[in-house]
Amino acid sequence: MLSQNYRFHSRGGVRYVYQKGKTIRTPVLSLAYAPNTHHRQRFGVVVSKKVLKSAVGRNRIRRRVYEAIRLELPEFTAPQDCLFVIFNKSIATMPFLELRRTIHDLLERSLTQ
Repeated sequence: MLSQNYRFHSRGGVRYVYQKGKTIRTPVLSLAYAPNTHHRQRFGVVVSKKVLKSAVGRNRIRRRVYEAIRLELPEFTAPQDCLFVIFNKSIATMPFLELRRTIHDLLERSLTQ
């Protein structure tokens, strides 16, 4: 699980990323990102009830994405806020290596744009 130091702690940070940030979209998830002044990356994962009605399923998706982020964290040190928005419930059954590769690609693209 991703440490609390690397997570959003309020809705204000999420709102800021939505308003001021840029978005990269894929068929199953998107990444909204914006630079911050906290000198570290912060992450958030949003899974809507439209994706999956069950809270247990939404939390499972959230935990899988946070774990993939945790494993990719040492490679990305740019101080920015990243918000992953999940669009498709197929992430719950997607192979973990494929999920990790998708998140890696999105984070790389956020650094180059």
